[in-house]
Amino acid sequence: MEACKCGPQIDQDDLEVNEVTLGEAMFHFATIGWKVIFATIPPSHYGKGSVAFCVALTYIGLVTMFVGEVATIFGCVIGLKPSVTAITFVALGTSLPDTFASKTAAQTSEYADAAISNVTGSNCVNVFLGLGLPWVISAQYMAKNFDGANF
Repeated sequence: MEACKCGPQIDQDDLEVNEVTLGEAMFHFATIGWKVIFATIPPSHYGKGSVAFCVALTYIGLVTMFVGEVATIFGCVIGLKPSVTAITFVALGTSLPDTFASKTAAQTSEYADAAISNVTGSNCVNVFLGLGLPWVISAQYMAKNFDGANF
């Protein structure tokens, strides 16, 4: 029921009524299908959270598959190579959530420390995993298949 609600919200601290803006209403109706689907994830107290984790992980896999197919079709329609489409959508998919999290942190914090640490932390993770993980995999592959030969 909560996933379908779109109405004024009452702030519990100040007892103010926050009206719904046009943008919020449009975004709500554009995403209501996703909200209803993800509202079917069971509560976390079932099976000590393992049921909710498995269902959520399955949903994330399905959404990833859906977004991948949409990206492939979009790239085909506008005539992009699959590699360019993949890189572009991966970049958007990893950067947009960090952007929105940083924006929210900057708006809600007095000094925006959380926004700065979010930007710095996400870039560090992207660089360290984006460069370090392939290097480790490559080093392990070379050591296993080429007996430590220098290249």
